[in-house]
Formats: sequence, structure tokens, C-alpha cells
Amino acid sequence: MANFGELVLVLGDLHIPHRASAIPEKFKRMLVPNKMQHVVCTGNLGSKENYDGLRDLAPNVHVVSGDVEYTGPQATPFPETRVISVGEFRIGVIHGHQVIPWGDHMALSMWRRKLGCDILISGHTHKNEVVEQEGYYHINPGSITGAYSSTTSDIIPSFVLLAVQGAKIVCYVYELIDGEIDVSKTEFTKKAA
Repeated sequence: MANFGELVLVLGDLHIPHRASAIPEKFKRMLVPNKMQHVVCTGNLGSKENYDGLRDLAPNVHVVSGDVEYTGPQATPFPETRVISVGEFRIGVIHGHQVIPWGDHMALSMWRRKLGCDILISGHTHKNEVVEQEGYYHINPGSITGAYSSTTSDIIPSFVLLAVQGAKIVCYVYELIDGEIDVSKTEFTKKAA
């Protein structure tokens, strides 16, 4: 079997049950427990059950608080930001509602520098993106459920899988378009210090 290095599932903006009923079945079948070493979530889970579902997928689950996180007696308080190390990369995670204007790459660069990371993962826009900015990368997994967004009605369910091997990453973006899964790939290497 091929060695893909450390696998990191990146997802967010589930909004279950308020804006979406479930993760699409074709995506669910791909999310096999213990195949990935990390799950990174940009928040807006919708319920404790959704959080528990992520915890069943990988031994390391990293979640930040969304702008409409679930509340109540079973609520898990998540931090506003996180920084994790995978391979030779420092990966910063924010929800994205803190970035003004939302999704703006200059503003995201300020957050990346503030967190001192090589890659910044953010959500909130419900639109997936993998963008090189100033020699670093911004990754937005979009909404894995395709949940409604107040900024656009054209939401494509999506998530990201990172295969990290030392100073190299292969980034796969999975989209559900007209009932079929479409995959795109980007490869990048950490900048030399």
C-alpha cells in the first residue's frame, strides 16, 4: 500500500441540523474511521453529535469555534484559533468570521502572520479555495454539507484532504457536483527558512 504520510481531513460549516440535514451520503462513505491521523474543523458543527462523529474518525481532532456554534449543557467550548504541527508545517486554523472582508486574502495573510503558521485554514464563506499568497497557502474547505450561506446561493458541498510528508503536501479538494464527486489536486512544498 502506498505511503501517503499523515492524512489530515479538513472540513467545516456543517450547520447540522439548522441549515443542512446531513453530510452527503457519497462523502460519508469516504470518511472511514482511523484512516486519517487528524481532523481539522473550521467550526459551525451544529451539535455535540456532530463533534462526536468527528472524534470517531481520527485520534487527533482540532476544532475552532464558528460564529453560530451549538450551545447548551452539552456544548464543548472550542478556541477561536488553533495552531497544530503536521510534518514540517505549522497549520493555523480560524473559523473565518473574524476576517474582514470575509475570505479576503490580504486579511487572511495578517491572520497567518499573527499565528506564525505556514498554512492558514479558514471557513465561513462556504466556498472552497486553495490559494497561494505571499509564498504561503490559504485553504478553505468550504461546507461539507453544502449548507445555506447568506452571501451566496451557489454552494457546492466540499471538503479537503491533506497528505503531508515532511515538507511536502498534496492537497485534494473533493466537491459534490450534480451528484458526482469531483477531485482536484494541488501540491506544495514548505518554503526554505
